[in-house]
Amino acid sequence: MEYLDIRDKNGHPTGVIKERSLVHADGDMHGTSHVWIVKKNEKGSYDLLLQKRSENKDAFPGCYDISSAGHLPAGQDYLTSALRELEEELGIKAEPEQLHFMGLHEGKCEEIFYGKPFKNHEISHVYLYSEPINIEELKLQEEEVQEVCWMDFETCCEKVKSGDKKYCLFPEELKMIKEYLKI
Repeated sequence: MEYLDIRDKNGHPTGVIKERSLVHADGDMHGTSHVWIVKKNEKGSYDLLLQKRSENKDAFPGCYDISSAGHLPAGQDYLTSALRELEEELGIKAEPEQLHFMGLHEGKCEEIFYGKPFKNHEISHVYLYSEPINIEELKLQEEEVQEVCWMDFETCCEKVKSGDKKYCLFPEELKMIKEYLKI
C-alpha cells in the first residue's frame, strides 16, 4: 500500500494521509514531482525526453508522459521524490543542484481506466534537467516505463494542443518549459 499526504493549494501537507487508490477515487489533492529532461537540437531549439508508460499502469497505460514523474509518498518532500523517481524510472543519479525548479503546477483530470473512475488532482513541483544523457544507456524500470524517445518541443506542443490521446501531458507545463528556456 502506498500512502500519500493530502495537500493544500500551496503544496503543503494538510495532516491527512490516505491510501493512493482512495486519493484517486475521491480526487484529493496530492503531491507529485515532475522532471522534464531537455537537450538542444540541431534546429536551434530543444527536444524533450518522453517516456511511454507501461501498458500495466493504473492510469494512461501506453501513453507518452513527462520524462520522469511520481507521487510524493507520505512524509517525503518534492525534491527528494524527484531525485528518487529519476533514478528508479530511468537510472539517472542526479544531484539536487542539477534539477532546476520551474514552478508549481496544479493539474486536474477525470478519466475512466479499466472501468473505474480515476480522479487526479495533483500539485506538482516542476523541474528541468538538462545534463547530457544517452537514451540507449538508460536503465528503464520495466513496470513503469515501456520506452523513451526524444521529441522536438514544438512537435510535442502541437500533439498535445490537438488533443492527441497518446499524450498525457499538461499544456501548462509545456508553457512553463517554453518560458523557462525562452523559446
